Amino acid sequence: MNVFRQIEMDDVSVVISELLIATADSSDALIDGSVNEVLRMLRERMSLDVVFVSEFVDGQRVFRFVDSSASAPALHAGDSNPLEETFCQRVVDGRLPELINDVAALPRGTDLPPVPFALGAHISTPVVLKGGRAYGTLCCFSSAPNLQLREKDLQTLRHCAQLVARKLDLADAQGIKEPPPSWKLEPIEAYQSKVWRLA
Repeated sequence: MNVFRQIEMDDVSVVISELLIATADSSDALIDGSVNEVLRMLRERMSLDVVFVSEFVDGQRVFRFVDSSASAPALHAGDSNPLEETFCQRVVDGRLPELINDVAALPRGTDLPPVPFALGAHISTPVVLKGGRAYGTLCCFSSAPNLQLREKDLQTLRHCAQLVARKLDLADAQGIKEPPPSWKLEPIEAYQSKVWRLA
């Protein structure tokens, strides 16, 4: 594994750990804007094309947040498709592993859903809310295989999913039933690049 990439991934892990600790016992506004930036950082550090948070709603997978590179497939928040036709469902129910370095290298006969674009690497984990309900998934993927992805990357993704779940739990506690509004970022002037909040 590239040493510099590992340093960067460790930085992301530290940020996520600090946010989980800082928001463990309060509805600190810090969490509101941090999630978006952490997801973008995570995608870039893992050298993947797309990161998204999905929600499972009435048999559909609904994209709630999407961050992607310029060359990535066009996915948009609000788009949806049948849940049974997704990698997300297969990861949650155990038919597919959370970490796939090369989709084409999966054993013959693996139950793969149809995908309208090239899919090389895929890493995904459930977003589980406080009551134990699976809200959806946090996923990253790329069109090309990525043999550098390791168990440590999956662990970082799981921690990030905890952060997303905490954000959603806080919204629910505040009586906000809809998904976080647009998940857009704007800097808090006093902290500039350090802390973000929802626009």
